[in-house]
Amino acid sequence: MPSIKTLSCLLLVLGSLQIVTPSFYDGVEELDNNFILSSVQKAKKLVDTAYKRTRDIFKERLKKGTLTPSDVMSYFKQPVATSRNHIRAADYIEATFELLTENVKSIYSRPFNISDLLTANQLDMLHKVSGYAFLHLPKKCPQSRYRTFTGECNNRRFPNFGVSNRPYTRLLPAQYEDGRGLPQGWTENQRINGFPLPLARAVSNQIIRFPEREQTLDNQRSLMFMQWGQWIDHDLDLAPETPSRSTFLRGIDCDHSCARELPCFPLRIPPNDPRISNRSDCIPLFRSSPAFQQGSPIREQMNILTSYVDASQVYGSTNELANRLRDRTNQRGLMAINNRFNDNGRAYLPFSTSGIEEDFCLQTNRTSGLPCFLAGDGRVSEQPGLTAFHTLFVREHNRIATVLRRLNPTWNGERLFQESRKIIGAITQKINYKDWLPLLLGSSMSRMVPPYSSYNETVNPGASNVFSLVFRMGHTMIQPFIYRLVDGYRTSRNLPPVPLHLTFFNTWRVVREGGVDPLLRGLMANRAKLNRQNQILVDELREHLFELFKRLGLDLGAINMQRGRDHGLPGYNAWRRLCGLSQPRNVTELAQVLRNKPLAEKFISLYGTPQNIDIWVAAVAEPLLPNARVGEVLACLIGNQFRRTRDGDRFYYERHTEFTAAQRRAIERVTMSRIICDNTAITQVPKNVFVANTYPRDFVNCSKISAFDLSPWRRRNSGSEVEDPEE
Repeated sequence: MPSIKTLSCLLLVLGSLQIVTPSFYDGVEELDNNFILSSVQKAKKLVDTAYKRTRDIFKERLKKGTLTPSDVMSYFKQPVATSRNHIRAADYIEATFELLTENVKSIYSRPFNISDLLTANQLDMLHKVSGYAFLHLPKKCPQSRYRTFTGECNNRRFPNFGVSNRPYTRLLPAQYEDGRGLPQGWTENQRINGFPLPLARAVSNQIIRFPEREQTLDNQRSLMFMQWGQWIDHDLDLAPETPSRSTFLRGIDCDHSCARELPCFPLRIPPNDPRISNRSDCIPLFRSSPAFQQGSPIREQMNILTSYVDASQVYGSTNELANRLRDRTNQRGLMAINNRFNDNGRAYLPFSTSGIEEDFCLQTNRTSGLPCFLAGDGRVSEQPGLTAFHTLFVREHNRIATVLRRLNPTWNGERLFQESRKIIGAITQKINYKDWLPLLLGSSMSRMVPPYSSYNETVNPGASNVFSLVFRMGHTMIQPFIYRLVDGYRTSRNLPPVPLHLTFFNTWRVVREGGVDPLLRGLMANRAKLNRQNQILVDELREHLFELFKRLGLDLGAINMQRGRDHGLPGYNAWRRLCGLSQPRNVTELAQVLRNKPLAEKFISLYGTPQNIDIWVAAVAEPLLPNARVGEVLACLIGNQFRRTRDGDRFYYERHTEFTAAQRRAIERVTMSRIICDNTAITQVPKNVFVANTYPRDFVNCSKISAFDLSPWRRRNSGSEVEDPEE
């Protein structure tokens, strides 16, 4: 039965509907309100049916062990709880647009955009009746010394800045094939700037592919540098896929059909593909869940994480998940830990116990009986290095909470938890902005992210849509193996290097094969892959991604390009223009930008014009800036994001109201090396874990690494309790 609140909202919507007089759009009569309302109701039934069908199919595949690589990809991006409600409402709107379009097509043969047939009042009505508008109502902001888990009210003037379950920020208007939501490249041979877009897989084959045996290692950056990039990305953004794996209108299974119907956006196979000979086959891909700005029909994408560097990958971006992650059995302010296994006396993350997710990691080793881990971000079990980071920071939270309890025995569990969480967020910010980002941006750091000055409430920290794609530049730093090292940073026949594609969702490799210490040693003592113009992405990611789960391994490079088209991102030159850089018009000028004529010729033979080059592949193909691991466009777009994320954060740790001067000094001395020393059995570490280090030359005993002094928090208020003089 619908709730009284729901019925009241619906009556309010119906009562506010205006009866429109018939009008015409180039010969098409304006749509009737009742027709729109009936379409919404039909769309709801279609979406709900598709969601249920998908869940039933997924359960059956789990039971039979017939999961596909695209099932794995979707698992990373499946929304839950509050996020799922937002996405369902957005799918109602998108399915309504589809139904209306199908009906108008039957009476009108010329091309049209359905949104042009709807009045502003009708768009508003659609957002309300779908339930989407009510999920995005502004919130009142109570006084609090701590962040909300959702990011709401960080900015008291603009409470929805940086909030989870909101559309990504756009730095440039979306470019869709139909002006509303169809990706460019959706219609075969449709010309853009005079040229058809090449197949994403064809670009991957010709630009990204290289023999893995020729890979060059980075003499200045460690694998830990790569791993932090993924860690911080999982703090800032995640665009979920729609929960449906079949089309809404016709129920076509996108996983086993190459039909191009919403929400399916498969990657077609080009001629002479080096791996896939059947050109009628395809690599399945599902569109990111839709999102909408109030009153607009333009398809956006939703970020289900907060856009702040706030350690949300540790604590969650929704209230429901945050509550599940806490240990509520006592008043010690702790995070929940595993009650079945421990890592030589140290804690593991708890296991997930929610429905079918519990069984997913079992598919990699049915004899292990080990489900996936539970953390603030659902991708925690994606690969062991990421799992090690999650484990490390939960241990550090509990260590800090334990020390704070000793220093302040009168603090209750809530105070201990929130103060520990605040410190973990500050540590994450310090390491990111002071230790890691300068190594990424190199010579452009001082210009793109200058030293912090003050909080600016007019700055929107929201993760930009383009950042969610270009920050995937980290894929170019990934080696094809996961390395585990024992004491003394030695290799062991019991823990050999494992091909990357055999480690996805391998919870058992952590619990049964030595815990997190060997993984962290492997990250510290091995070098990252160096991104070179002729060595962009290893085949473990380009040919074998999720191959463990049968059928057809995925191509991460091609998916990145296809995803950019899905999100309506403009081509290469538009971003160079935004960044104040030159816009090459032909092969000669592109060769000058790339400092590589053969590469420029390959791009032009594929795209016809630099304007059309997919932003991800163009960005990672640019030559690196001095002392950086990014080129010009990446430095601009990544720097833009991290500066906004910092300057628009009321709780950023360097802001004078957040911590006392002594507390800030203590935070400034914390390093990733110290966190490893305090939460593992590792006794020798490099002073800077992000640069390339050779054992034993560059390693020191943990006693040589500055300890984290928590005494400034003894029985005194954190700076956050001082009333903000700017408020």
